[in-house]
Amino acid sequence: MIKIGDTLPEVTFARLTDNGPVNLTTAEVFKGEKVVLFAVPGAFTPTCSAAHLPGFIEHAQQFFDKGVDRIICTSVNDAYVMDAWGKAHNASDIVFLADGAGKFAKAIGLDMETGDFGGLRSKRYAMVVDNAVVTALNVDEPKQFEVSKAEVILELV
Repeated sequence: MIKIGDTLPEVTFARLTDNGPVNLTTAEVFKGEKVVLFAVPGAFTPTCSAAHLPGFIEHAQQFFDKGVDRIICTSVNDAYVMDAWGKAHNASDIVFLADGAGKFAKAIGLDMETGDFGGLRSKRYAMVVDNAVVTALNVDEPKQFEVSKAEVILELV
């Protein structure tokens, strides 16, 4: 599993734009930026939609005031689902990156197999990344939502 001090591995994410999906590499997303990255097991799922995403929406300006350049949400969903989820929550301050095949989740060792629920998914976590280097990392235990909350991560920035 990735740890504090590690550099993020090079993978490709997808993001939906007005011109359709585009691919973005880890370097393109994180180089030279201070980023709060949080991951959810699935867009439109109960805890993710009712608590995890809303916390980052509510506290976005506080993150920016502390020097964060971007807040990014990722999940093992496609770019269309991630975009629709962001729009459904009016989350204009959050960048939604699809990890459709779970390559990023696997590369950082934060993937999990959920069987019939949805197969390969990401664990619930949040990290602070400075120029592609992890400076803080909180991973929730399965079926928990405690340490990756926006309020907790805000204290780590």
